[in-house]
Amino acid sequence: MLKLNVVILAAGAGKRMHSSLPKVLHMLAGRPLLTHVINTARKLSPNKICVVIGHGGETIRQTIIGDDLTWVIQEQQLGTGHALMQALSQLSDDGLTLILYGDVPLVSVQTLRQLLVVADGKNCAVLSTVIENPFGYGRIVRDIETGAVTAIVEQKDASAGQQDIHEINTGIMLLPNVYLHEWLPTIKNENTQHEYYLTDIIEMAVKNGVYVASSQAESFWEVIGVNNKLQLAELARHFQKYCANKLLDEGVSLIDPLRIDIRGELICGSDVEIDINCIFEGTVKLGNHVQVGAHCILRNVTVAAGSIIHPYSMVEDAEIGENCKIGPYARIRPGTRLASEVQIGNFVEVKNSQIGVGSKTNHLSYIGDSCVGKNVNIGAGTITCNYDGANKHTTIIEDDVFIGSDTQLVAPVKISKGSTIGAGTTITKETPANQLTLSRSKQVSIVGWRRPSKIKK
Repeated sequence: MLKLNVVILAAGAGKRMHSSLPKVLHMLAGRPLLTHVINTARKLSPNKICVVIGHGGETIRQTIIGDDLTWVIQEQQLGTGHALMQALSQLSDDGLTLILYGDVPLVSVQTLRQLLVVADGKNCAVLSTVIENPFGYGRIVRDIETGAVTAIVEQKDASAGQQDIHEINTGIMLLPNVYLHEWLPTIKNENTQHEYYLTDIIEMAVKNGVYVASSQAESFWEVIGVNNKLQLAELARHFQKYCANKLLDEGVSLIDPLRIDIRGELICGSDVEIDINCIFEGTVKLGNHVQVGAHCILRNVTVAAGSIIHPYSMVEDAEIGENCKIGPYARIRPGTRLASEVQIGNFVEVKNSQIGVGSKTNHLSYIGDSCVGKNVNIGAGTITCNYDGANKHTTIIEDDVFIGSDTQLVAPVKISKGSTIGAGTTITKETPANQLTLSRSKQVSIVGWRRPSKIKK
């Protein structure tokens, strides 16, 4: 089986980001740039992943966690060839090494697999793309008769004729390790930048009669690097457009494909409808016929078939059952599990609670650290008083309970099956089943009482 090493060059300082944060840790679609690259590399099942870091290296290592990662330090940034030299001792004598970049986050697994195909286990291979304005990029130089790659020339070293070439080098390449160990130490920095160019390997391959294969990326945005905040924002929009188009191809209805943000993984069933300005973070799964209203935020959520998330609702780390209705303006916090046909209405907050089939709390309530049974009605303004200033306590509400408006349930407490709680009641101990419980002061009217009036100055 072919050995594959992946080396990710991530040592760039990123001064143009105008930030103390290392460039590769800036976020795109909810993940650091470097995380995108590492996740893609892992899908190729390599024997080893080396990450070459420099500026902010310790911060990068503390942020990007992975037992499968080998970290290599590049103390001085002297070019891509120099960066790869730092990892040379980590590479086996046989197999291939794939060179990726920590600030080129969106190259696809399919594109890299195609590069592996053309390399055929023994050839050098470069990934290129064709763009309208190639200024600033290294040019792919080919033999006029055979079309074979003969060199990669950087912009500042290119002749006038070479600068007219529109096929550019992405920097991503696949190199046999046997040649890397032989040629990489011999690279020189005799160029206008006085840097060690990794692209010189291609010239060495041609001189030694080693075939240089090539593959083209279909989309320029897939292989573009990030050097400043503007490029980061533009690349994020390209990515969101790609995600939206993919959802549309899968049959998801997007009210406006240009107004959706996917910052993780969104998995949709059939006949899902998503309104404008929704944000999906982490892993979100939407079942068949789910509707998500405008301006919702869903983070690490599973929503079962037929449920509706009304506008301006936030749901995180929760499970929503079938045919539920959430919101508008609802907040479902971590640890919440809703059974089927549950209704959580406007300005209701639910945290770390389980709510049974058919139960509902439709207005202005807080349900925290609670276990709610089936067919429970919780009136407007109800609060589970779960925190005593030091510890959280549980409220148990059994099946078929009716709780009147403006009720306080002081945990730990149990509301027994079939109980009815009168409006405005404070409950501090267990209620008897199937009975009315209430706590109110006697209503009094004072004869002759007059409302105070303002004193005239």
